[in-house]
Amino acid sequence: MSATETTTTAPPPAGVDTATRAFSRSVVVSGIRCLLAYIVFPWLLPLLGLAAGVGAVAGLVLGVVGIVFNVASIRRFRTSSVSWRWPVMAINVVVIGLLAVLIAVDVDALT
Repeated sequence: MSATETTTTAPPPAGVDTATRAFSRSVVVSGIRCLLAYIVFPWLLPLLGLAAGVGAVAGLVLGVVGIVFNVASIRRFRTSSVSWRWPVMAINVVVIGLLAVLIAVDVDALT
């Protein structure tokens, strides 16, 4: 290819970018929830003498937020024309299931 030639790539279909961002956001929220609930709150903060016993409450709140973001991601992928939307929605459903189990564990720890 010469220096004067340029290549162009077609932009993704309209719903792809929004759906991809929604999926990424839901995975990040779920990851942050796990990081806070299983590393920061139970290990790091008590080690520093801070926030002992808030892990279950934070895990409960972050779990619900994570489920909301995953449901939003599923809704966006359902309306998109992405060829890999079914595998991504399946991942979202699995994450929602795992978050539901973690929420149950957190509720049990609070009672």
